[in-house]
This record gives sequence, C-alpha cells and structure tokens, in this order.
Amino acid sequence: MNRSLVMRAAVIVFVVGLAAYWAYPPETKIKQGLDLQGGMHLVLQVETDDALKSETDKEIDRVLRDLEDAGATTVQAERTGNIAFRLTGVPAASKEKLTEEILGGDEWEWSVSGTTVDVNLKSLEESKLRDLAVRQALETIRNRIDAFGVAEPIVHREGLGGNRIVIQLPGVDDPERVKKLIKNTAFLEFRLAKEGVPSASSREQLVAALGGTVPPDVEIMVQNNRDETTKDIVSQTYWALEKRTVITGRDLKTARPTQGQFNEPNVSFILTREGGRKFAEVTGASIGRNLAIILDQHVISAPTIQDRISDQGVIRGDFTFQEVQDLVTVLRSGALPAGLTYLEERTVGPSLGKDSIEKGLKAGLYGSALVVLTMLVVYTFSGINAILALGLNVVLVFGALAIFDATLTLPGIAGIVLTIGMAVDANVLIFERIREEDRAGRTPKSSIDSGFGKALSSIVDANITTLIAAMFLFFFGTGPIRGFAVTLSVGILASLFTAVFCSRWMFDLIYARRQRVDHISIG
Repeated sequence: MNRSLVMRAAVIVFVVGLAAYWAYPPETKIKQGLDLQGGMHLVLQVETDDALKSETDKEIDRVLRDLEDAGATTVQAERTGNIAFRLTGVPAASKEKLTEEILGGDEWEWSVSGTTVDVNLKSLEESKLRDLAVRQALETIRNRIDAFGVAEPIVHREGLGGNRIVIQLPGVDDPERVKKLIKNTAFLEFRLAKEGVPSASSREQLVAALGGTVPPDVEIMVQNNRDETTKDIVSQTYWALEKRTVITGRDLKTARPTQGQFNEPNVSFILTREGGRKFAEVTGASIGRNLAIILDQHVISAPTIQDRISDQGVIRGDFTFQEVQDLVTVLRSGALPAGLTYLEERTVGPSLGKDSIEKGLKAGLYGSALVVLTMLVVYTFSGINAILALGLNVVLVFGALAIFDATLTLPGIAGIVLTIGMAVDANVLIFERIREEDRAGRTPKSSIDSGFGKALSSIVDANITTLIAAMFLFFFGTGPIRGFAVTLSVGILASLFTAVFCSRWMFDLIYARRQRVDHISIG
C-alpha cells in the first residue's frame, strides 16, 4: 500500500473517530430542541409605556434637584402623561436657567406660560426609549434564563422594531417558577421613612398621622407580614416613605444568598463605588430613622439605621431558600426596564416530543433504506462505496452537532434526511461521469480519475449554492428554521468530505494493488 493511501486513511480514521467519540451516546451528547424534549413557548409584550413613565419621573426628580440647588425651592411638579410633566411656581429669576441649562438638552421641549412650564419628550427620543426598553428587557431576560440553567434557550425579538419577545425553553419542568422569574421586575429601592411618622396597621391610621393628607413628597407603601411556618400573609404594615430614593438596584455591584443568625435565608449585597458613597452619606446623617427596602413597590423590611453603612448590607425578609435564589438571580441580571404581558403560552409535553423523535427516526430510516436499495440496484458493487460514504456522513453530522453544542430540532431531523439525499447525489454525479469515461474506451483507473476530476466542479458548485442558502436561513431565520439551517450546513460539508475524499480513497484502495483492471462494477 502506497504512502498516499496510508495518509488519507489516517485522516479519515481521525475525523470519523473524533466525530464518533463526541456523538456517542447520542441521547446524552446531542441536545434536543423544544419540539423533541418538550418545554415552554412564550410570547411576551414589553409595556414600553412603563419605561417612558420611569424616564419622565427621573427627569422630574433631576429638574427639581437642580432647581433646588439654584435656590428655587418652591417649585412643584406633576406628571401629566407618559412623556410629559408640568412645573408650577417657577420664579421668574429661574426661568432662564431652567430653559437654557437644566432643560437645555436635545431630548425635551417646553412651553412657558407665566409661572408654569409644560415639558414634553420629543417624538424621536420617545421612539429611541421604546426601542431601548425592548432591547434591555431582551438582555435581562436572557441573563435570568442563563442563570436559571435552561439548556439551549431561544430568546429573540419578534419583528423589526417590535415590542414582543419570543422565548422557547426546552426541558423546563417548573413552568410557573420560570414565568415568575422572567416577569419579576425586581426593581429594588432604598427609601427613608418620613421622619416623626411611625408605621401603622392601616392606611387610614397612617394618613391621620400625616395630618389628614399625604404630602406630595411622601408615598404610602405596604409591607406584607408572613407566618414563619406557612409563609402566608397574616397582617400588613403601612409606611410613609419619602419619594426620593437613596439608592436603587442599579447601584448594586453584586448580590448573593446568605443565612442569618438562625439560618434564615437572606440576601447580602455589595454596592458600586458611587452607590456606596451615596449610601454612606444618607445613612450617616439618618441614624435612628427607618430605612425601607422596597422590591417592586412592596416593602420587604424597614430596619432602623443603627450606624453609618458604606458599601455592604443584607436584605432580610420572610423568604424561602428558593425565593432567595430567584431574588439573587433577578438582582444580578438587572431590573426590567418595563413590565411584561404574556400574550401566548404553549407547553409541549415530553410525550409529544418523544413521538416527534420516533417519527423523525422512521423517516430517516425509510429514506436511508430506499437510498441504499437504489444505489445497490443502479450501481451494483460501486453502490456499496456510496453506502459506506453515506454512513460516514451521518456519523460526521452527529459528531459536528455535539462538538459545536448545537441543538437538534424536528426541522433539524428534516435537514439530516435531506442531507442523506444530497450526500448520494454527489456520488451519482461521480459514478455517471465514470460510466461515460468507461463507455468512451478509457481504462478503469483512467475512468475513475476523470470521473472524480470532472465531476468535482459540479459537486462543489451545487453544494456551495445550497450552503449559501442555508447561511441566509441561519442568519435571518429564527427558532426551528435555524435548526434546519445548522444541520443542512453541517450535512453539506460532511457530504463534500465523504463523497469526494472518502469515496475516492475507497476506489483507490480496491484497485491500487491490482496490476490489471479490466472492469469496474458500476452498473
């Protein structure tokens, strides 16, 4: 056996052996998609109006703070719409500073009438904020799902510039927990309680303690008190809290689950440098006052500040261990910029996925059997060459899926079945070309050389054009379409290797030692 045959044999053994090693056993090495192993399919709508309201509220807070720094302490503000607010009682001396400096950016427009200033967000900025809210929600949801540990999730935005997000989660066995984890806004705030106003067991008592009306700089929030054993709500506590926040979840550097003195689950956190500075300033100046920890507009706890706190703290509440884990997940992934609405929810059961696998395997086996039978009938002994190359092709496809950690879906199985047909198509081109050369009177070895040489360009052209189409499907498709594109692309590359390289090696191996070859068994 010459050196060329040995080297090519080594390449084939290495490539096929590597693929077989990675793909075996396939039931554990090949990841299955939602349609094969079951799971959840969700369509969510991002309520971008919430993001606009939040941005408007932040702008109101910024403007009032800048006006106070400029000496205008009597100005009142109220939001008049999602993207509009009104300032009243603006002194004449502060109007120029307000319009030229404080509102001097490109985002807001305003109109002045006496001591009243109406401010509106520009339409272009509104569109940008809506788009940003969807992109932030998409990234936050991805981070939360990754932390939850779902294998091969599919999370993408539906349509160009749309406000809907499509989520596919294969193998999920606790749908309600996942839904809660995804939708939880997890907006964390720290606010000081109104000085001199104690908490109350009812809203009416608290309003009475405030003098009968709620001041514009105060907001009433509720704390749910739970039974330590059952975790059911047994009572409520009402707090009068300052509207201005001390720090928010955006100031968190990290969070992790911890245990308290009696092994109760808590959440410890570390603040960013700037967040720690602000927190230290406020807590140092507010010793003896209650500091409310608020999550999604509900008071978790409101401990009394005993000492100055810098950049670390603990969130204590009536948590279960699972609730602590989920809270840490959402805090570390960031708060959602807006609320979410479930538009569609579909659960695919494992039994349906199992049925899809069985039908897909049957289709593959029936298709393979017909291909094998056709190749044996039409090309006799040379058909065995094509069948062996086809077997290697299937091994390479599954090996590549395992190596690249790709997910096999039902359309992906269709791509494999299609690959089986395309794999022998290359052999058909080669064999027919060998037949033509044989009929023209060439010797068998010369016919084989010419057959592979002249058919190569047609094989490469056909496969490259199909590969380009598969690439477009992958980059512009979603979900199952991408699964089909992946298996089709891998199958095309594998068929080029097996039909051209491996099949030629098998021909050369058979005829290399023969001094005289009078006939090719090719039908």
